[in-house]
Amino acid sequence: MERRATADIVVPVAASADGLRAVLARMRAIELGPGDTLTVVDNRGVGVDEPDVLVAAAVATSYFARNAGAARGSAQWLVFLDADVRPPADLLDRLLADPVPDAAVGVIAGGVLDDPVGARGPAAARFAELQATMAQDATFDRGRWGFAKTAHAAVRREAFDAAGGFRPLVRSGGDADLSWRIRDLGWTLDHRPAAAVVHTSRTTIPRMLAQRFRHGSGAAWLDREHPGSLPPRRWPGLVWWGARRAAAGLAAAARRDRDAAVLGLLDGPAVWAFELGRRVPNRPRPGRGRR
Repeated sequence: MERRATADIVVPVAASADGLRAVLARMRAIELGPGDTLTVVDNRGVGVDEPDVLVAAAVATSYFARNAGAARGSAQWLVFLDADVRPPADLLDRLLADPVPDAAVGVIAGGVLDDPVGARGPAAARFAELQATMAQDATFDRGRWGFAKTAHAAVRREAFDAAGGFRPLVRSGGDADLSWRIRDLGWTLDHRPAAAVVHTSRTTIPRMLAQRFRHGSGAAWLDREHPGSLPPRRWPGLVWWGARRAAAGLAAAARRDRDAAVLGLLDGPAVWAFELGRRVPNRPRPGRGRR
């Protein structure tokens, strides 16, 4: 059997010291082979003194942190994970060894499963589960504009270096931007859903909407940088669609169909938050850190 390529795992974190330690413990469950490394990047500078922790807090964005973590290693592949995912122990073998990636592949979208909270889970988390919000299918299968979410993505170091890494001064959309720049250099993208992590969803509606708002800001920036990639929706039609979805949600609530009610009542606000986010600059707020 061909030996698996080496990997540097990079996880950006903007959390308290206790939160960072929890992420570190979760990521240390991943089995590392010879030449593999783990770097948890502290994007706030909370003062956790651990060999696997790197402080990179000069710019409060996850992409600045990812670049700093990537620069720390020298493995053949960079595996980027979000701080709020739960990876299996054999993640690297699933991602890079079964089968070995083709030599033309520059980016691999690993599988992402939304937290299975079940029918009685918090409405915001259940909405994410029902919509499969974090599934790579939603973004990977977009033809020319398909991309890998950095919630779980592997990037060949050669391709990463050739593209110049992530753009560090944006809050959202850096994963799509990097995927497209690497593709434009002649590399291909691959999708490995069987190598899956579980993503912990936002459990409150305000936090879920804030996340959609930030993603909308990133979408507007991407559409300016890559025209035609993520065009805005038309507001008159969006308002009418949102009203119909809300009515459907209320009807579902009346007949005690919780899942249909959650989808109907949150569909509109989630999309509106995304579209409103387009009006906000996609740059870090002064003095604020973000994961």
